[in-house]
Amino acid sequence: EVQLVESGGGLVQPGGSLRLSCSASGFTFSSYPMSLVRQAPGKGLEWVSVINGIGNTINYADSVKGRFTISRDNAKNTLYLQLNSLKTEDTAMYYCAKHRSFYCNGAACSRDYRGQGTQVTVSS
Repeated sequence: EVQLVESGGGLVQPGGSLRLSCSASGFTFSSYPMSLVRQAPGKGLEWVSVINGIGNTINYADSVKGRFTISRDNAKNTLYLQLNSLKTEDTAMYYCAKHRSFYCNGAACSRDYRGQGTQVTVSS
């Protein structure tokens, strides 16, 4: 059974930082690209970042480029997202998501599993 468990969210002031983690199990983690997506209150799901299986191909949404850093530790089956210079508009529930195909690394790729999410609130 595929399981994705996010952690690390919280309340932070504008300009602050957080590190999110996503622990994966039930599949060969290193074989699959992983995405981070988020959903702000009252809005749809927004893709944030993607990393391929071995971690050498990474892309970010323009809204977070230069502020967020995605990485993975395949030995620990864990995905990370470092959030720096946070803005109020980054407030959202953040989810990690497994790509359906290990060949598809892009933002528009189909994703077949998503975790329960971790809440990030940026407020003064």
